Amino acid sequence: MPSSAPPRRALRAVAAALTLLTSVSVLTGCGKSGPGTTVDGKTVLRYQGATGQVSAYELAEDLGYFTRIALRWEGDTTSGPANIQAAATNQVEFGSAFNGAVVKLIAGGAKVTSVLSSYGSDEQSFTGYFVRDDSGLRSARDLIGKKVAVNTLGAHHEFITREWLHQQGLSEQEIKQVELTVVPPANTEDAIRKGQIDVGALGSVFRETAVERGGLHPLYTDTALYGALNYGTYVFRNDYLAKNPEAVKDFVQGTARATRWLQLTPREEVLARFTSIIEKRGRNENTGLVKYWRSSGLPTPGGVIAEKELQIWIDWLVRNGELKEGQVRAADLFTNKDNPYANGTFTPTSGPTGEAVAAK
Repeated sequence: MPSSAPPRRALRAVAAALTLLTSVSVLTGCGKSGPGTTVDGKTVLRYQGATGQVSAYELAEDLGYFTRIALRWEGDTTSGPANIQAAATNQVEFGSAFNGAVVKLIAGGAKVTSVLSSYGSDEQSFTGYFVRDDSGLRSARDLIGKKVAVNTLGAHHEFITREWLHQQGLSEQEIKQVELTVVPPANTEDAIRKGQIDVGALGSVFRETAVERGGLHPLYTDTALYGALNYGTYVFRNDYLAKNPEAVKDFVQGTARATRWLQLTPREEVLARFTSIIEKRGRNENTGLVKYWRSSGLPTPGGVIAEKELQIWIDWLVRNGELKEGQVRAADLFTNKDNPYANGTFTPTSGPTGEAVAAK
Protein backbone atom coordinates (compact mmCIF):
# COMPACT_ATOMS: atom_id res chain seq x y z
CA MET A 1 0.00 0.00 0.00
CA PRO A 2 1.64 3.26 -1.06
CA SER A 3 2.12 5.69 1.79
CA SER A 4 2.64 8.95 -0.02
CA ALA A 5 -1.07 9.71 0.29
CA PRO A 6 -1.87 13.12 1.77
CA PRO A 7 -2.89 13.25 5.45
CA ARG A 8 -6.61 13.46 4.79
CA ARG A 9 -6.47 10.15 2.91
CA ALA A 10 -4.89 8.55 5.95
CA LEU A 11 -7.76 9.82 8.13
CA ARG A 12 -10.33 8.50 5.64
CA ALA A 13 -8.52 5.16 5.65
CA VAL A 14 -8.97 4.90 9.43
CA ALA A 15 -12.68 5.63 9.08
CA ALA A 16 -13.01 3.07 6.28
CA ALA A 17 -11.23 0.47 8.35
CA LEU A 18 -13.62 1.12 11.22
CA THR A 19 -16.60 0.62 8.92
CA LEU A 20 -15.14 -2.62 7.58
CA LEU A 21 -14.35 -3.92 11.04
CA THR A 22 -17.86 -3.09 12.21
CA SER A 23 -19.30 -5.12 9.32
CA VAL A 24 -16.97 -8.01 10.02
CA SER A 25 -17.89 -8.02 13.71
CA VAL A 26 -21.58 -8.23 12.83
CA LEU A 27 -21.02 -11.09 10.41
CA THR A 28 -18.67 -13.08 12.62
CA GLY A 29 -19.98 -12.20 16.08
CA CYS A 30 -22.15 -15.31 16.27
CA GLY A 31 -19.22 -17.56 15.45
CA LYS A 32 -17.06 -16.45 18.39
CA SER A 33 -17.87 -16.41 22.05
CA GLY A 34 -18.24 -12.93 23.42
CA PRO A 35 -17.30 -11.43 26.78
CA GLY A 36 -18.85 -12.81 29.94
CA THR A 37 -17.95 -13.96 33.42
CA THR A 38 -15.90 -16.84 34.77
CA VAL A 39 -17.21 -19.52 37.11
CA ASP A 40 -15.96 -17.51 40.08
CA GLY A 41 -17.77 -14.38 38.92
CA LYS A 42 -14.85 -12.46 37.37
CA THR A 43 -15.51 -10.31 34.32
CA VAL A 44 -13.75 -11.61 31.20
CA LEU A 45 -11.72 -9.10 29.18
CA ARG A 46 -10.80 -10.21 25.66
CA TYR A 47 -7.52 -8.92 24.25
CA GLN A 48 -4.96 -9.27 21.45
CA GLY A 49 -1.39 -10.06 22.42
CA ALA A 50 2.06 -10.13 20.82
CA THR A 51 4.01 -13.28 19.98
CA GLY A 52 6.94 -13.94 22.29
CA GLN A 53 6.22 -10.86 24.40
CA VAL A 54 4.52 -10.23 27.73
CA SER A 55 2.34 -7.17 28.24
CA ALA A 56 1.96 -5.35 31.54
CA TYR A 57 -1.61 -6.64 31.94
CA GLU A 58 -0.51 -10.24 31.33
CA LEU A 59 2.16 -9.69 33.95
CA ALA A 60 -0.45 -8.21 36.31
CA GLU A 61 -2.57 -11.33 36.00
CA ASP A 62 0.43 -13.54 36.72
CA LEU A 63 1.39 -11.43 39.75
CA GLY A 64 -2.15 -11.77 41.13
CA TYR A 65 -2.94 -8.06 40.90
CA PHE A 66 -6.44 -8.56 39.43
CA THR A 67 -9.31 -9.49 41.72
CA ARG A 68 -12.38 -8.80 39.56
CA ILE A 69 -11.31 -9.59 36.00
CA ALA A 70 -9.87 -12.48 34.01
CA LEU A 71 -8.09 -12.08 30.66
CA ARG A 72 -8.86 -14.06 27.51
CA TRP A 73 -6.43 -14.05 24.59
CA GLU A 74 -8.09 -13.66 21.16
CA GLY A 75 -4.98 -13.83 18.99
CA ASP A 76 -2.02 -11.56 18.24
CA THR A 77 -1.61 -8.20 16.52
CA THR A 78 1.35 -6.18 15.23
CA SER A 79 -0.59 -2.99 14.46
CA GLY A 80 -1.63 -0.44 17.07
CA PRO A 81 -4.34 1.17 14.90
CA ALA A 82 -5.80 -2.27 14.10
CA ASN A 83 -5.72 -3.17 17.80
CA ILE A 84 -7.68 -0.12 18.95
CA GLN A 85 -10.08 -0.49 16.01
CA ALA A 86 -10.73 -4.02 17.27
CA ALA A 87 -11.55 -2.52 20.67
CA ALA A 88 -13.74 0.18 19.15
CA THR A 89 -15.74 -2.40 17.19
CA ASN A 90 -16.23 -4.87 20.07
CA GLN A 91 -13.79 -7.50 18.82
CA VAL A 92 -11.99 -7.14 22.16
CA GLU A 93 -12.57 -5.05 25.30
CA PHE A 94 -9.44 -2.91 25.13
CA GLY A 95 -6.54 -2.12 22.83
CA SER A 96 -3.27 -0.21 22.75
CA ALA A 97 -1.91 2.17 20.15
CA PHE A 98 0.17 5.25 19.51
CA ASN A 99 -1.48 8.36 20.92
CA GLY A 100 -1.61 10.04 17.53
CA ALA A 101 -3.62 7.09 16.20
CA VAL A 102 -5.90 7.30 19.25
CA VAL A 103 -6.54 10.99 18.55
CA LYS A 104 -7.34 10.25 14.90
CA LEU A 105 -9.67 7.39 15.82
CA ILE A 106 -11.64 9.54 18.26
CA ALA A 107 -11.70 12.46 15.82
CA GLY A 108 -13.11 10.03 13.26
CA GLY A 109 -16.06 9.27 15.53
CA ALA A 110 -14.93 6.31 17.64
CA LYS A 111 -16.29 6.42 21.19
CA VAL A 112 -13.23 5.34 23.17
CA THR A 113 -11.20 6.76 26.07
CA SER A 114 -7.56 6.28 27.06
CA VAL A 115 -7.16 4.96 30.61
CA LEU A 116 -3.45 4.17 31.03
CA SER A 117 -0.14 4.61 29.20
CA SER A 118 0.87 1.42 27.41
CA TYR A 119 4.30 2.08 25.91
CA GLY A 120 6.92 4.78 25.53
CA SER A 121 10.60 5.39 25.04
CA ASP A 122 13.61 6.01 27.23
CA GLU A 123 17.36 5.57 26.88
CA GLN A 124 17.03 1.78 26.84
CA SER A 125 13.75 1.25 25.00
CA PHE A 126 13.20 3.27 21.84
CA THR A 127 12.63 3.03 18.10
CA GLY A 128 15.53 3.74 15.78
CA TYR A 129 15.20 4.44 12.06
CA PHE A 130 18.07 2.44 10.63
CA VAL A 131 20.14 2.66 7.46
CA ARG A 132 23.01 0.56 6.18
CA ASP A 133 26.44 1.82 7.16
CA ASP A 134 27.37 2.03 3.46
CA SER A 135 24.11 3.68 2.37
CA GLY A 136 25.55 7.18 2.10
CA LEU A 137 22.42 8.55 3.80
CA ARG A 138 23.43 11.19 6.32
CA SER A 139 20.67 13.78 6.49
CA ALA A 140 16.94 14.31 6.11
CA ARG A 141 17.46 15.81 2.68
CA ASP A 142 19.12 12.57 1.57
CA LEU A 143 15.76 10.82 2.05
CA ILE A 144 13.96 12.73 -0.70
CA GLY A 145 12.92 10.08 -3.22
CA LYS A 146 13.85 7.25 -0.84
CA LYS A 147 11.77 4.55 0.87
CA VAL A 148 11.18 4.46 4.62
CA ALA A 149 9.62 1.29 6.07
CA VAL A 150 7.05 1.54 8.88
CA ASN A 151 4.96 -1.20 10.50
CA THR A 152 1.67 0.49 9.63
CA LEU A 153 0.51 3.80 8.20
CA GLY A 154 -0.98 6.56 10.34
CA ALA A 155 0.83 5.48 13.51
CA HIS A 156 3.96 6.07 15.60
CA HIS A 157 6.61 5.44 12.93
CA GLU A 158 4.94 7.67 10.34
CA PHE A 159 4.43 10.52 12.81
CA ILE A 160 8.03 10.39 14.06
CA THR A 161 9.43 10.26 10.54
CA ARG A 162 7.37 13.16 9.26
CA GLU A 163 8.13 15.23 12.37
CA TRP A 164 11.87 14.57 12.09
CA LEU A 165 11.85 15.60 8.42
CA HIS A 166 9.93 18.76 9.37
CA GLN A 167 12.35 19.63 12.19
CA GLN A 168 15.26 19.09 9.84
CA GLY A 169 13.94 21.84 7.58
CA LEU A 170 12.23 19.97 4.75
CA SER A 171 9.18 21.64 3.22
CA GLU A 172 5.82 19.84 3.15
CA GLN A 173 6.28 19.26 -0.58
CA GLU A 174 9.70 17.71 0.02
CA ILE A 175 8.35 15.55 2.85
CA LYS A 176 5.72 14.15 0.47
CA GLN A 177 8.58 12.92 -1.73
CA VAL A 178 9.82 10.62 1.05
CA GLU A 179 7.94 7.37 0.40
CA LEU A 180 6.55 5.58 3.43
CA THR A 181 5.96 1.89 2.81
CA VAL A 182 4.56 -0.83 5.06
CA VAL A 183 6.92 -3.68 5.97
CA PRO A 184 6.24 -6.12 8.85
CA PRO A 185 8.70 -5.60 11.74
CA ALA A 186 10.02 -9.15 11.37
CA ASN A 187 11.06 -8.42 7.76
CA THR A 188 12.38 -4.87 8.13
CA GLU A 189 16.02 -5.63 8.94
CA ASP A 190 16.34 -8.01 5.98
CA ALA A 191 14.72 -5.47 3.66
CA ILE A 192 17.25 -2.81 4.74
CA ARG A 193 20.21 -5.13 4.21
CA LYS A 194 18.99 -6.19 0.76
CA GLY A 195 18.42 -2.59 -0.33
CA GLN A 196 14.70 -3.08 -0.84
CA ILE A 197 14.13 -0.06 1.43
CA ASP A 198 16.45 2.76 2.42
CA VAL A 199 15.38 3.30 6.04
CA GLY A 200 13.57 0.96 8.40
CA ALA A 201 11.97 1.44 11.81
CA LEU A 202 13.38 -1.04 14.34
CA GLY A 203 12.46 -1.27 17.99
CA SER A 204 12.61 -3.76 20.84
CA VAL A 205 13.96 -7.18 19.87
CA PHE A 206 14.19 -6.23 16.21
CA ARG A 207 16.51 -3.32 17.01
CA GLU A 208 18.60 -5.35 19.44
CA THR A 209 19.19 -8.26 17.07
CA ALA A 210 19.95 -5.96 14.13
CA VAL A 211 22.54 -4.06 16.16
CA GLU A 212 24.09 -7.37 17.24
CA ARG A 213 24.64 -8.36 13.62
CA GLY A 214 26.24 -5.01 12.77
CA GLY A 215 26.33 -3.04 9.54
CA LEU A 216 23.37 -0.80 10.42
CA HIS A 217 22.99 2.40 12.42
CA PRO A 218 20.07 4.71 13.27
CA LEU A 219 19.72 7.90 11.25
CA TYR A 220 17.25 9.26 13.83
CA THR A 221 15.37 7.99 16.89
CA ASP A 222 12.16 8.93 18.69
CA THR A 223 14.07 9.72 21.90
CA ALA A 224 16.24 12.20 19.99
CA LEU A 225 13.06 14.12 19.09
CA TYR A 226 11.13 14.07 22.34
CA GLY A 227 13.29 12.44 24.99
CA ALA A 228 11.67 10.02 27.45
CA LEU A 229 7.95 10.08 26.70
CA ASN A 230 4.83 7.93 26.93
CA TYR A 231 3.80 7.33 23.32
CA GLY A 232 0.80 5.02 23.55
CA THR A 233 -2.26 4.31 25.68
CA TYR A 234 -4.77 1.57 26.43
CA VAL A 235 -8.29 2.47 25.34
CA PHE A 236 -11.73 1.11 26.26
CA ARG A 237 -15.04 1.77 24.55
CA ASN A 238 -17.06 4.43 26.34
CA ASP A 239 -20.12 2.17 26.58
CA TYR A 240 -18.00 -0.52 28.23
CA LEU A 241 -16.58 2.05 30.66
CA ALA A 242 -20.11 3.08 31.62
CA LYS A 243 -21.45 -0.47 32.03
CA ASN A 244 -18.40 -2.09 33.66
CA PRO A 245 -16.65 0.56 35.78
CA GLU A 246 -15.40 -1.92 38.39
CA ALA A 247 -13.87 -4.21 35.76
CA VAL A 248 -12.06 -1.29 34.13
CA LYS A 249 -10.88 -0.03 37.52
CA ASP A 250 -9.45 -3.46 38.31
CA PHE A 251 -7.69 -3.59 34.93
CA VAL A 252 -6.17 -0.14 35.38
CA GLN A 253 -5.01 -0.56 38.98
CA GLY A 254 -3.52 -3.99 38.32
CA THR A 255 -1.80 -3.02 35.06
CA ALA A 256 -0.48 0.20 36.64
CA ARG A 257 1.00 -1.78 39.51
CA ALA A 258 2.55 -4.29 37.09
CA THR A 259 4.02 -1.38 35.13
CA ARG A 260 5.55 -0.03 38.32
CA TRP A 261 6.86 -3.52 39.11
CA LEU A 262 8.66 -3.45 35.77
CA GLN A 263 10.04 0.00 36.51
CA LEU A 264 11.54 -1.07 39.85
CA THR A 265 12.40 -4.76 39.54
CA PRO A 266 15.92 -5.94 38.56
CA ARG A 267 16.10 -6.92 34.90
CA GLU A 268 17.08 -10.55 35.48
CA GLU A 269 14.03 -11.07 37.67
CA VAL A 270 11.81 -9.56 34.98
CA LEU A 271 13.27 -11.84 32.31
CA ALA A 272 12.73 -14.92 34.47
CA ARG A 273 9.12 -13.94 35.11
CA PHE A 274 8.46 -13.26 31.41
CA THR A 275 9.93 -16.63 30.45
CA SER A 276 7.75 -18.40 32.99
CA ILE A 277 4.60 -16.63 31.74
CA ILE A 278 5.30 -17.46 28.09
CA GLU A 279 5.97 -21.10 28.89
CA LYS A 280 2.82 -21.44 31.00
CA ARG A 281 0.45 -19.93 28.45
CA GLY A 282 1.28 -22.65 25.89
CA ARG A 283 1.14 -20.74 22.60
CA ASN A 284 4.20 -22.44 21.06
CA GLU A 285 6.29 -19.27 21.29
CA ASN A 286 10.02 -18.68 21.29
CA THR A 287 11.24 -17.50 24.70
CA GLY A 288 14.61 -16.61 23.17
CA LEU A 289 13.30 -13.11 22.45
CA VAL A 290 12.84 -12.33 26.14
CA LYS A 291 16.55 -11.60 26.70
CA TYR A 292 16.27 -8.52 24.49
CA TRP A 293 13.86 -6.76 26.87
CA ARG A 294 15.55 -3.66 28.30
CA SER A 295 12.96 -1.63 30.21
CA SER A 296 9.26 -0.79 30.44
CA GLY A 297 9.95 2.28 28.31
CA LEU A 298 7.42 4.24 30.38
CA PRO A 299 8.98 7.21 32.20
CA THR A 300 6.01 8.00 34.48
CA PRO A 301 5.28 5.90 37.63
CA GLY A 302 2.59 3.34 36.85
CA GLY A 303 1.94 4.71 33.36
CA VAL A 304 0.03 7.82 34.44
CA ILE A 305 -1.10 9.77 31.34
CA ALA A 306 -0.02 13.40 30.91
CA GLU A 307 -2.17 15.75 28.83
CA LYS A 308 0.85 16.89 26.81
CA GLU A 309 1.35 13.32 25.53
CA LEU A 310 -1.85 13.66 23.53
CA GLN A 311 -1.62 17.40 22.86
CA ILE A 312 1.67 16.95 20.95
CA TRP A 313 -0.12 14.86 18.34
CA ILE A 314 -3.24 17.02 18.23
CA ASP A 315 -1.02 19.97 17.37
CA TRP A 316 0.77 17.86 14.75
CA LEU A 317 -2.50 16.79 13.12
CA VAL A 318 -3.79 20.37 13.07
CA ARG A 319 -0.55 21.59 11.50
CA ASN A 320 -0.82 18.91 8.82
CA GLY A 321 -4.44 19.64 8.01
CA GLU A 322 -5.91 16.41 9.39
CA LEU A 323 -7.77 18.13 12.23
CA LYS A 324 -9.33 21.55 12.63
CA GLU A 325 -8.17 23.84 15.42
CA GLY A 326 -10.26 23.03 18.51
CA GLN A 327 -11.83 19.92 16.96
CA VAL A 328 -10.66 17.77 19.88
CA ARG A 329 -9.32 18.59 23.35
CA ALA A 330 -6.60 16.46 24.90
CA ALA A 331 -8.26 16.62 28.33
CA ASP A 332 -11.40 14.97 26.89
CA LEU A 333 -9.56 11.95 25.49
CA PHE A 334 -8.22 10.30 28.64
CA THR A 335 -8.70 9.68 32.34
CA ASN A 336 -6.34 8.80 35.20
CA LYS A 337 -9.10 8.35 37.75
CA ASP A 338 -8.51 4.62 38.29
CA ASN A 339 -4.71 4.78 38.33
CA PRO A 340 -3.40 4.42 41.91
CA TYR A 341 -0.32 6.48 41.00
CA ALA A 342 -2.26 9.46 39.66
CA ASN A 343 -1.81 11.50 42.85
CA GLY A 344 1.88 10.67 43.19
CA THR A 345 1.44 7.99 45.85
CA PHE A 346 0.32 4.40 45.98
CA THR A 347 -2.05 2.85 48.49
CA PRO A 348 -3.30 -0.63 47.53
CA THR A 349 -7.06 -0.97 47.92
CA SER A 350 -7.46 -4.60 46.88
CA GLY A 351 -5.46 -7.66 45.96
CA PRO A 352 -1.91 -8.48 47.10
CA THR A 353 -0.28 -5.79 49.23
CA GLY A 354 3.23 -7.15 49.55
CA GLU A 355 4.84 -5.13 46.77
CA ALA A 356 7.49 -2.60 47.69
CA VAL A 357 6.11 0.05 45.39
CA ALA A 358 5.71 3.77 45.81
CA ALA A 359 5.38 6.45 43.18
CA LYS A 360 8.38 8.73 43.07
